[in-house]
Amino acid sequence: MDQPQAVNEYEVVIITGMSGAGKTVAMQCFEDMGFYCIDNLPPELFVTFLDLMMKSDNQMRRIAAVMDTRGGSLFDSMVTALEGLFKMEDVKTSLLFLDSDNEALVKRYKETRRSHPLSEGGVLLEGIRKERHLLTEIKGLSRSIIDTSKLKPKQLREKITREFSEAGEPNFTLNFVSFGFKHGMPIDADVVFDVRFLPNPFYLEELRPLTGLNREVSDYVLKWSDTKELIEKLTDLFKFLIPQYKQEGKGQAVIAFGCTGGQHRSVTLAEYFTGVFKDDYPTHVSHRDVEKRKG
Repeated sequence: MDQPQAVNEYEVVIITGMSGAGKTVAMQCFEDMGFYCIDNLPPELFVTFLDLMMKSDNQMRRIAAVMDTRGGSLFDSMVTALEGLFKMEDVKTSLLFLDSDNEALVKRYKETRRSHPLSEGGVLLEGIRKERHLLTEIKGLSRSIIDTSKLKPKQLREKITREFSEAGEPNFTLNFVSFGFKHGMPIDADVVFDVRFLPNPFYLEELRPLTGLNREVSDYVLKWSDTKELIEKLTDLFKFLIPQYKQEGKGQAVIAFGCTGGQHRSVTLAEYFTGVFKDDYPTHVSHRDVEKRKG
């Protein structure tokens, strides 16, 4: 495992390789690891971009960029640009090359029905062979070469994460969300639990103006036997479900609780489960509709 980078050091990963070998999956993986990602930037412009970043107050110090043959003639300057990057002070540059055999590449292109960037007249295999020849020198400069011929996207993400993540494990964030059904369902939730069957503090005059963030409301919601049984069952479910999400390669899991207005019951349960799992995962909580009360 690499040593932690210096405070003022920039970490740059250049992602390149055969078209269809998984560069899009790789870039998504680096985004999940907290890298600022750039796709298909001409090599000469990347050096200028990095120089501007270093002269500014920008705190983004981990950068990943995809450079490939889509740039046409601009790609010819990549070796020169890499040599310039390797010489820059306070910049740790790595070159990741994604490769795949011709058979796998042909199969992937046929599945997506896209044309190869170097295929002339639609001859797919000829374009692949031409690209492989053009990338010979770049491949020789690469710190890391991954053959994706037999890898599923999940396996590719795992390989990249083990090599480039600061922790050596997939970054995974757990998000608990509260909302009110009368304001609409959250579209980004992985699972949604309807807790409108629980006793509603809204009908108590002294609790109505408060929210699940207030102790009086949370104590009221949590004291009921139905709530206690629900918590017990959901805790068992989450202890099984969350590791499955992480193992699958997801960057985050969003678990939403909904009540009528998103003020009391859903807020209470989102806060409760955040407390349960915050020591096991990087955990965040948000209350979408807690400020929407009228009157």
